[in-house]
Amino acid sequence: MTINSTMNFQPQTAEFNSTLLQKYDCATPRYTSYPPATELTPEFNHSVFTEAIARGNQAHSPLSLYFHIPFCQSACYFCGCNVIVTQQKERAVDPYLNYISKNIENIASLIDLDRRVGQLHWGGGTPNYLNQDQVEILWTKINQHFRFESDAEISIEINPRYVDRNYILFLRDLGFNRISFGIQDFNPKVQETINRVQPEEMLFNVMEWMREAGFESVNVDLIYGLPYQNHYTFKETIQKTIQLNPDRIAVFNFAYVPWMKPVQKNLPENELPNAREKLAMLQMTIEELQEANYVFIGMDHFAKPDDELAIAQRQGKLHRNFQGYTTKPESELFGFGLTSISMLHDVYVQNHKRLKDFYRSIEAGELPIERGVYLDRADNILRRKVIMELMCHFRLDKRLIEAKYNINFDNYFYQEELALKALENDGLIEEFPDRIEVTPIGRLLIRNIAYTFDAYSRARQHPGFSKAI
Repeated sequence: MTINSTMNFQPQTAEFNSTLLQKYDCATPRYTSYPPATELTPEFNHSVFTEAIARGNQAHSPLSLYFHIPFCQSACYFCGCNVIVTQQKERAVDPYLNYISKNIENIASLIDLDRRVGQLHWGGGTPNYLNQDQVEILWTKINQHFRFESDAEISIEINPRYVDRNYILFLRDLGFNRISFGIQDFNPKVQETINRVQPEEMLFNVMEWMREAGFESVNVDLIYGLPYQNHYTFKETIQKTIQLNPDRIAVFNFAYVPWMKPVQKNLPENELPNAREKLAMLQMTIEELQEANYVFIGMDHFAKPDDELAIAQRQGKLHRNFQGYTTKPESELFGFGLTSISMLHDVYVQNHKRLKDFYRSIEAGELPIERGVYLDRADNILRRKVIMELMCHFRLDKRLIEAKYNINFDNYFYQEELALKALENDGLIEEFPDRIEVTPIGRLLIRNIAYTFDAYSRARQHPGFSKAI
């Protein structure tokens, strides 16, 4: 059975009553990986990582590279990223570039040169915290140690408050072909509350420069669930975003976790929209963007029908990793810099979160790994496949899973069957002998559906997860 992911659907959240809202408004992982990143532990032998790299060399697995630039000029109160806020640019950036260069050298020495890079991404923090000379230094270092496919996706995130036309043109001339920037919300009151004031004129100017530069894809980020938002005011943001005409739109559910991210304590908690309002905002967003001919890729991403993500989903080739949805299924992801996560076939590791620990490890000639996990059981690989299929395609072909992993699906997951029946009774899925189909309302709660197959999170609730709604 082929699912046409470009067709519109109406979630009908009005039928989603308060009992169901309470039932499904629980903390769940975002499933950018399985096992979730919360399963990475300090009790991890670094040699397991190097052995995994060697296995990737033998398999000639293509590469995806991520570079974390942690610095920001000011704090955004909604932020859940690992950042360092400082105005001392030279004192911050120059040493960091030196250490991340050594990080590149050490990892690249373990990777065969014939393994090509299909994806590169610079994230943050604020990558354009770096001046043009500093960008070129890091760019040159990367290209000295890695070889790129001719059609590689080379992307960067920027903060629109700290760029001009020349900087945007410089990034394109250097070799970046994809770019993204955060809008969050056009509403001035929301912007002031989250300490991210970005006048509408500025955002449209930045988009105009990106189009002039000829970027192959432009992505913008929005967030729903922020203080003072409701589905009426957020509709204005969606409509203005449609006027910008980006290729991709990410609409993230705000994760309010002040116990983990103290900067969020600056937000007025009593002004946060409730679960019902957030669900209404998401439904409105889907309807408005679909009316504007964007495809609902999954959970928080939308793309134009001719975008690679939309095409990959229609072809059943969409995948998901720590960077979100991707068209590069077989790639092994290597993260460089502070807090970065590497995602190899059966090993995940995360670099140190504190700058001094990151620097100390590199000075000692060590890999700057703080924690990791080894997927040592076939069950991990199987459950990862099931969860990612649901997250990416809103359906699961039981027969394909049975053939690939030599199991009887219903027998293997007999303990999950009770939860699946509850999901079906609530209208989130339809289960058939040969497949599971996610319903339109279920797409809004895909994290809850994936959670059914998560042996880790169900075994122990983790306070770090955000609410599904």
